[in-house]
Amino acid sequence: MLKPVEKKIQNLISKREQALAGGGQARIEAQHKKGKLTARERLHFLMDEGSFQEIGMLVAHRSTDFGMEKEHYPGDGVVTGYGMINGRLTYVFSQDFTIFGGSLSETHAEKICKLMDMAMKNGAPIIGLNDSGGARIQEGVVSLGGYADIFYRNTLASGVIPQLSAIMGPCAGGAVYSPAITDFILMVENTSYMFVTGPNVVKTVTHEQVTSEELGGAMTHATKSGVTHFACANEIAAIQHIKQLLSYMPQNCEERAPSVPYEVNNEYRESLNTFMPESASQPYDIRDIINVVIDEGSFLEVHKDFAENIVIGFARLAGRSIGIVANQPAFLAGVLDINASTKGARFVRFCDCFNIPLLVFEDVPGFLPGTDQEWKGIITNGAKLLYAFCEATVPRITVITRKAYGGAYDVMNSKHIGADINYAWPSAEIAVMGAKGAAEIIFKREISNAEDPEAKWLEMEKRYSDKFANPYRAAERGFIDDVIEPAETRIKLICAFKMLENKVVNMPRKKHGNIPL
Repeated sequence: MLKPVEKKIQNLISKREQALAGGGQARIEAQHKKGKLTARERLHFLMDEGSFQEIGMLVAHRSTDFGMEKEHYPGDGVVTGYGMINGRLTYVFSQDFTIFGGSLSETHAEKICKLMDMAMKNGAPIIGLNDSGGARIQEGVVSLGGYADIFYRNTLASGVIPQLSAIMGPCAGGAVYSPAITDFILMVENTSYMFVTGPNVVKTVTHEQVTSEELGGAMTHATKSGVTHFACANEIAAIQHIKQLLSYMPQNCEERAPSVPYEVNNEYRESLNTFMPESASQPYDIRDIINVVIDEGSFLEVHKDFAENIVIGFARLAGRSIGIVANQPAFLAGVLDINASTKGARFVRFCDCFNIPLLVFEDVPGFLPGTDQEWKGIITNGAKLLYAFCEATVPRITVITRKAYGGAYDVMNSKHIGADINYAWPSAEIAVMGAKGAAEIIFKREISNAEDPEAKWLEMEKRYSDKFANPYRAAERGFIDDVIEPAETRIKLICAFKMLENKVVNMPRKKHGNIPL
């Protein structure tokens, strides 16, 4: 016969077993048939082995309407807790679709809010593994209030601790706004989707026929809207991406970005001397330059399939974590447009929040012209990138590889907006515009009056090019700190970032700026 204490322990064990069983074996199998892991399986692959400590395992909902008092599952549809990822403290919540479809109730929200409060107090990242049918309709406005409580904490935590959201299943309606406020969103192809209103509502209101995948699937948001930063082939790939992302970030805004051991040796990269195409109009892939300059294999590109005319991502240079922003001549000639500007601005601000130095590779012919861009607000959106660089106080270095024309020259981390070090390759062209257009404007009369206007135009174009389409006028003014041999770019950057590691900037006192949203 069991003693009273043993009975109580047995009761505890029974309750824990019930919590670990989720919504039951049938629902777990249904989850697996969809190609999805369960909430606890995801945590198993994400956290260091044996490190996860659960909080709120026995929490139960309080609803008594619509028969809810008859259904109780310990944990109430979300697993919350903390543990280690690659040896670093991290807080995680994982929604359990096998319990009420992972729907958010009052207590479900309270568990997440408690975790977010702990993460902020202790200065460690928080990760949300989202797999939810949305607000629990049986609870009405109480569940909506729970979402708002989470949104509020997302904004409080923004810039204090890194926040990552992995969408592992449905995420619709109000639920989408918490991930949208977080720093990075990852989605899984074919099994996750995000939208404010689903296909049925869209059909009713706009008469459009669209599937969930077309409307809000991973590839839709990776290529069309830019809502997601990473579209992953499966859940394991998404989890690996989370781990990799975290490796470039500090625990919080008070810490420096992490580094790995590195011994500086011969950093001369001779291949860069012959890299640039002979024609200034010939495209090349800026990633090829990035991958030669940084530590081998360290580049983690962000938003790879969205606004491809700008490349952003994390990398390491001599073991130190840096953020990279680079114009991409291989797509739209590297021109800045609305999507490229907002993509770059958001990334710059993240790096500045968490003390990650910024490296800019510049080859930009200007902003994209046209009615479509103007009517959709290229002025305001382009200003976002300008604002982001201007307010960034982390070490900032720019390397101009080729074109730096017009206002885009100013925007791409120029000396005038606070860049610390600005380098240019001998192939750099720093001017108001390209020589062809400039000659047409400046020498319009001479060209029109010439016996051979075409020959005269070419002559004047060369004259302008010789004078301005080079880095030396800017270097004479001090706008460029040095014109460097491409092969020495890596060692120059290593030395410059080392010099800047104790940089301090005193900004004017204010509540916060008013970025042109």
